[in-house]
Amino acid sequence: MGKRLISQRRGRGTPTYKSASHRFKGKIQYRYYDQLEKEDSLKGIVVDILHDPGRSAPVAMVKFENGEKRLILAPESIQINDDIACGISASISPGNTLPLGEIPEGTPLYNIENNPGDGGRFVRSSGTHASLITHDVDKAVLELPSGELKAFNPNCRATVGVVAGGGRREKPFLKAGNRYHALKAKGKKCVTVRGVAMNAVDHPHGGGNRKHPGKPTTVSRDTPPGRKVGSIAARRTGKRR
Repeated sequence: MGKRLISQRRGRGTPTYKSASHRFKGKIQYRYYDQLEKEDSLKGIVVDILHDPGRSAPVAMVKFENGEKRLILAPESIQINDDIACGISASISPGNTLPLGEIPEGTPLYNIENNPGDGGRFVRSSGTHASLITHDVDKAVLELPSGELKAFNPNCRATVGVVAGGGRREKPFLKAGNRYHALKAKGKKCVTVRGVAMNAVDHPHGGGNRKHPGKPTTVSRDTPPGRKVGSIAARRTGKRR
């Protein structure tokens, strides 16, 4: 019996493949969507900007006028003592959070809710933003950083601006050790061995008299775990023409 595949080991959820909770400063979620935000807005002030080892972007600590403190993803150009606001009457300025239905077209947005009140799901990586393309009947259409157009409920909240920390990928790692420690903070395994470089007993792509998979790399979604490698349940493969 050969060794388990990396996908099998990752699926077990051992500490090697988990992102340690102590590396995160805290959850980045919008506050409960109460009646105040639906009718007016709640103002706050940025009291600190923090480095979060488990994230690619810095976070800002905001103290609201009701005494509540909450972490938010820091937008570009934000500074300590800057004012932000959350709610339907907030202005369209970086760091402010509003429902999509109240935001004009063409505005850059990030940390977008998938369903109203879920706290933010889309566009949270450093240097990213989505663009509000158009308002339609009971939906708002956004262009995500991938180029995909996605329709959202107009009551879903989003933050105006671009996530801080852009240009992160422009600086090379230079050493394998640097990459190892950067990925380890996020619970990602580095460095991994290619399947075609293994023996046949260790991986479905292993063996043979040269480095090639020896079989199709696209597998069904119902494939057993010991064979599920490569393009899993791919809709299509090959070069787009």
